[in-house]
Amino acid sequence: MTLPFKPAPDETVVKIEYCGVNFVDTYFRKGLYPIGSLPAVFGTIVALPTDQNVLNDPNYQVRNFAISSKVAINSLRSHSNYVAKAHRFVYLVPSSVSTLEAAAGLVQSLTAVGFMDEAYTVKKGDTLLIHTAAGGLGLLLTQYAKHIDNGADYVILYKNENTVQRVLEITNGEGVDAIFDGVGKDTFDADFEMIKRKGTMVSLGNASGPVPPFPPLKIVQKNVKLLRPSVSNYTYTPSESLHYGNRIFDLISRGVLKLHIHKVYPFTAQGAQLAQRDLTGGVSTGKLVLDVSRAS
Repeated sequence: MTLPFKPAPDETVVKIEYCGVNFVDTYFRKGLYPIGSLPAVFGTIVALPTDQNVLNDPNYQVRNFAISSKVAINSLRSHSNYVAKAHRFVYLVPSSVSTLEAAAGLVQSLTAVGFMDEAYTVKKGDTLLIHTAAGGLGLLLTQYAKHIDNGADYVILYKNENTVQRVLEITNGEGVDAIFDGVGKDTFDADFEMIKRKGTMVSLGNASGPVPPFPPLKIVQKNVKLLRPSVSNYTYTPSESLHYGNRIFDLISRGVLKLHIHKVYPFTAQGAQLAQRDLTGGVSTGKLVLDVSRAS
């Protein structure tokens, strides 16, 4: 087939079917992160690498890519009809996972599993606080932590309840082992009141704005560990991306991670704008997706 561009010899070319919409998109739009395009798509392979070094690489061969293979891509600059990327960004999707699920689940599932496996390794018996469980990532963090439905032991309606008071009440004043905070500025100071001594705070988002500068002495009060990880640094090498790709699609296939898709939007300027407005306007829960076949 004729492509609209010439890929590099080490790149796999994918024809896009669906694009995921993620809250991180808003950080790019606001200039908080220095990049000008959006991540996470699903499609089928239309061209394979020609670089012999890539073709002979065991990390490439184990993926078993072929023309028309169903794949998902975690990459910036990918809201388009075709994307060309190195193989470590391309995840083979099993037949047990639908095309829509693959687009909806890739980035947020990688984030949930990577952060709960590595940023703070969740263990049986841990007490966790997740800000907030309404969005796609929060739901998956909750599911992965519990390995049951969308369930949590306690749900705190932060608009109607005093979150710090309720958490300390639930934990008998001790606080929680770990906090996964996607809200940012509005919840950061309160996290220090709710975290247990020697607990771990994982700052993973800025829904209310970025966390302002703070003195390092703030973490001394309880010997708190504070991390601000990125999923790209947990899936950086070909072997890491292969591990996490296999892991998340196995969890989705087995129903451990259940993807709640709020709405599928047309792949138009109006559709993308509406998706972004719904994402930031508090009217959506779960995942938003753009359908590239609906481009008019």
